[in-house]
Amino acid sequence: MEIKEGCFFSWPEAFLADTEKVGGKGWNLARLDRYGFAIPRGGVLSADVYKYFLEENGLKIMVEEIQSVTLTHVNEEKVSAQITVLRERINSGFVPGYIQEQLFDGLKNIGISEIPLAVRSSATAEDSARASFAGVHDSFLNVRGPEYLLSTIKGCFASLWTIRAVAYRRKMNFKDDEVQAAVVIMEMVEAKAAGVGFTCEPLTGRQDVLLINANFGLGESVVSGRVESDEYLVDLSPALPRVIDKRIGTKKGQVVVKESGGTEFIHSDKFVDNQVLSDAQITQLGLLMLRVYEALGQGEQHQDVEWVFDGKGFVIVQARPVTVLPRYTYREIKDQPDIWSSSGLRDSNAMVQSTLNWRIAELHLNTNSFELFRYTGYPLLPGVQYVRLFGGRVYVNITVIQWVDYVSAGLDPADYESMFGYPVVIQIKDKGPYRGIAGMKRLRGLIKLQFKLLSIWRNDQQFYVRVNSLTESWRGSGFRDVQDLECIDLYNNLAGLMKEASVVFIAMMTAAIYPLMVLTKALHKYFPSKENGIINGLMAGRALITSAEHGYRLMELAELAGHDQDARRFLSSEADYLAWEKELKDNSPFKQAFRTFLTEYGHRGTDELDIINPRWGENPCYLLQMIRNSMKTADVSGLKARQQEIYLHAWQEVQQKVPAYRRPHMKYWLKRATKGAEMREMSKSILVKVFGSFRMLALELGRRFEERGIIQQQNDIFHCAWSEIFSILRKEWDGKGLAVLVAERKYRRRKSEEISLPVLIVGEVPKPVEQVKLSKGSSLTGFGVASGRAVGRARLIYHPHKGESLEFGDVLVAPSTDPAWTPLFLRASAVVMETGGVISHGAIVAREYGIPAVVNVLGVMKSISEGQMIEVDGDEGKIELL
Repeated sequence: MEIKEGCFFSWPEAFLADTEKVGGKGWNLARLDRYGFAIPRGGVLSADVYKYFLEENGLKIMVEEIQSVTLTHVNEEKVSAQITVLRERINSGFVPGYIQEQLFDGLKNIGISEIPLAVRSSATAEDSARASFAGVHDSFLNVRGPEYLLSTIKGCFASLWTIRAVAYRRKMNFKDDEVQAAVVIMEMVEAKAAGVGFTCEPLTGRQDVLLINANFGLGESVVSGRVESDEYLVDLSPALPRVIDKRIGTKKGQVVVKESGGTEFIHSDKFVDNQVLSDAQITQLGLLMLRVYEALGQGEQHQDVEWVFDGKGFVIVQARPVTVLPRYTYREIKDQPDIWSSSGLRDSNAMVQSTLNWRIAELHLNTNSFELFRYTGYPLLPGVQYVRLFGGRVYVNITVIQWVDYVSAGLDPADYESMFGYPVVIQIKDKGPYRGIAGMKRLRGLIKLQFKLLSIWRNDQQFYVRVNSLTESWRGSGFRDVQDLECIDLYNNLAGLMKEASVVFIAMMTAAIYPLMVLTKALHKYFPSKENGIINGLMAGRALITSAEHGYRLMELAELAGHDQDARRFLSSEADYLAWEKELKDNSPFKQAFRTFLTEYGHRGTDELDIINPRWGENPCYLLQMIRNSMKTADVSGLKARQQEIYLHAWQEVQQKVPAYRRPHMKYWLKRATKGAEMREMSKSILVKVFGSFRMLALELGRRFEERGIIQQQNDIFHCAWSEIFSILRKEWDGKGLAVLVAERKYRRRKSEEISLPVLIVGEVPKPVEQVKLSKGSSLTGFGVASGRAVGRARLIYHPHKGESLEFGDVLVAPSTDPAWTPLFLRASAVVMETGGVISHGAIVAREYGIPAVVNVLGVMKSISEGQMIEVDGDEGKIELL
């Protein structure tokens, strides 16, 4: 056997090699080096050397004999003897001369041939997402001189052949030839302190905190558990990690280096009461660990990090995935699986999240999911994971959310399906939500919640005025006068405002939900199975819904453009729409009206809850295209007439079947439902303004980082993590390697956008469901959310910017919609959405416009063909394939 490639890889060379050459530990270190982390100088001895070593020393037959040993026989005396002999033969074997020569030349080239070294096993399956091999293979510290080095390399080889290692491979279903021994060889860092950190809490499974263990001296004392080390629990919610709990260990000793090589444990009471790291150092280390999580774990896979403090800064000496994390949830639902859904989020968070946005979106959605229920008095479990990413897309834990809503306030999980598009997933064993002592507590919780909601509803305008004032003042300055460190404080201020806006938003969602629930129950008696259609008709054109209003205004602008010669010529040309201010004359009625529109709605945008996306005020090209496409068909008065017709028809049915004495009650709740829809959409508009302020901050940081040469262009900032940005602002990192991370994240995001994920995921692993094309005459069923019937060609549109194929009278079929889709509603005869519920954006706007709509039709994007004729029945919630 010959080794065709090099025997020893520097860190850059190790990155280009795969884990089959350099092992998991070696490749992770090479990645950290590439991404600009402080790691020791070093490299990796190829796993091919191990294979060659076995062959040259005649050991392959002995290895093959052990391969047939099963887990149940590993501890047998005969097997133990075989493994011991193999290990001894490895330790006494010889390393061929040309391998030694390449190794020593490699070490010399990177400047570590004459200094103490750390020699660590890096097996090819080690430190992977599948298995960590933690503590299974050997490492050696303070290695001095070439002979000692060769001995420790053979020691790493031999550590694959212990009872412990063989049993681990059998337990984890690894074949022996899947685990080959590469060896990491790197500079020995002088350790004032060292330890281990986890970007989660590994014993409980909490993922909103990180855990750090520390001792003075080398980290061996911490990893081996030889001393009671310090333990720090760190909160990850502020901009900078914050210590929330700490236990100062007894630390009766430390591991130090020996002059002759190797290490020793020194017993001492000198540091018993001393805290190893100051709170400021813990914050610095926490930020560094978050960077590892974002870089190696891609913000989804938690990391186990070994670190050293050399007196000046922190150095990472190892990082690997946390492969097993306990499920952290409420005790009462531990026997029920976590079920994750993207259904209720697809009208606001359907896109693959940008790196920078995810932390903001997580804050918003976590606040959305539980914050209001604190007011019920129920003891919420801190740190429960309500939202997470799968393949870059946001999913919510509907098992946990439905349980919290029920146990704290008695809310019925059955209401989730029609309102939000979430299926009922939890099993309730109680006979009724408000029976018994537990039921009384829920009732008290519900009353407390209602009082809090009333308070928010009554004071919403004050909050809106404050947000409008703040965002307008920020928009004027663009944060250019904010110093680097002040940007971190600004982030915290924005995060606080985001939490407030999120609480208001979820409160306004209840304002939209509750009246609909009352109306549905009241009308069911008179219109069994048709009550939703009646409600939808009664709400057509009745509300001042901000996201619908901008649709009306765009239609009016289209009519105006049709009568404005300059505007008509400009919009019909191939001109650059970004130049509309320059190209259109100031006396153009259209130009003046469009300016007013952008003043009111310029903070909105496509996929507006990801700050990577421009707002309409920055780039109005999409709006101008919609106006151009609508100039010939825009008819506001005709739309209003159709809405009035739908409303009168529904009210006529109510007059025919509902007794006169019951109608005032229904009118009252209809007014509340209409007002609730307005409140829900206005609170969403305000929430978007807060997201827009985060975008302004990001753009300013992007401008600075581009000027300093840290990133290539301003918009690259959206592919950075906040922990990376804060590290640079605090001058704890110079940003070296960030441009590489940005390029990789851009590529990964593009690939993720090509992948289709299921709406529901059970547990941890997505399992896409194959959708079957339906034949002519078949039907699909969902929830009717806007009444009426319409027949038209199905236009499958995945993004509003791809909506030019939608002609007047076509049926808009979409995965979900947000306010950017509103102009398309005005050309559609009906709307069908794959996800959504009664109060999702598409449902509210479709009811307002009087367009038949059916939502929560799972798989519709694959079940209907482009251009196929379909009939949409918004009353029955059905789609017929014609």
